[in-house]
Amino acid sequence: MNMNERVIRTTIEVDAPVSTLWKILTDNEFIKQYMFGCYAQTDWKAGSPLLWKGVADSKLYVKGHVVSIEPPHRLVYTVIDPNSTIADIPSNYLTMTYDLKERNGHTSVLEITQGDFAAVEDGENRYKDSLGGGDSILGSIKKLAEATFQSV
Repeated sequence: MNMNERVIRTTIEVDAPVSTLWKILTDNEFIKQYMFGCYAQTDWKAGSPLLWKGVADSKLYVKGHVVSIEPPHRLVYTVIDPNSTIADIPSNYLTMTYDLKERNGHTSVLEITQGDFAAVEDGENRYKDSLGGGDSILGSIKKLAEATFQSV
């Protein structure tokens, strides 16, 4: 690991199995409930485009590509804000990694890693902007997964 690497790593325990958590992360019925009113336009295959669009306005808010996908344990994709002044080149995309681990039959651990902010244009500001945002998303994912699992 690079000593100058700048990543945000957050972990949360969820009272639902990995399969439920995976559905929350990849099913638009749920995505729009925690991703600021956006849905994911993608086929969830490695190398495919991943476009986060507003449910209400169809505006493109975030774009990237699926890097790798191993259901229901790992999802890696890149992101960039196409509405910012940052150059839309591969080196400016951040990588989002979702690791899901089953703790026992009904508890999962979700770890989200975002970065590397040290390697992208305007990385320090992007790092500061992202610091607070992930927690509310994580909390919503946890609530949705637990509510969905309880209602099954």
